[in-house]
Amino acid sequence: MSGDDACGPGRVMVGVSGSLGSVTALCRAAAEARRRGAALWPVLAWEPPGGELAARRSAATFLLVDEWERLARQRLCEVLAEVFGDAGPGVPVHGLVVRGNPGRALVELAVRDDDVLVVGTGRRGWHRVFSGRVAGYCVRHARCCVLAVPPSPLEGVLAAAHRRNSWHLPLDSKQLS
Repeated sequence: MSGDDACGPGRVMVGVSGSLGSVTALCRAAAEARRRGAALWPVLAWEPPGGELAARRSAATFLLVDEWERLARQRLCEVLAEVFGDAGPGVPVHGLVVRGNPGRALVELAVRDDDVLVVGTGRRGWHRVFSGRVAGYCVRHARCCVLAVPPSPLEGVLAAAHRRNSWHLPLDSKQLS
């Protein structure tokens, strides 16, 4: 895809995986697209289980590629439906499913000067932006503006509740408010 085949006054591209962090980034990206009058481009990048190297080693991989891509497309549609429902985000949406490393795929797609790339920073906050994860890769390599969205405060509360539950510790409902 070249940078010239987008429509409208700009694109707001956002990495979507279905994680709470990516949903937070998707909501922020939709708000940014509405503010700019731009199109929203949610992108779900996928890799074969075990990565590309493992996929090249297996002779049966080519039989599963179509199924993996179908599942990725289905996941993107589910996330968009869960977040926006029937009303939609209020801007044109161009969902993309691409095979490849998420950080690299996002950077390769967001090539126009008027693009904005929105990524979630993960559940551990801003210091993770500069790690080797997707957000860090995008911040270091993107040719357009990158908006790194911190996690929702709810994510920390949910993670703490999950830890307590998995360790079989009593949960005080006052901690959830």
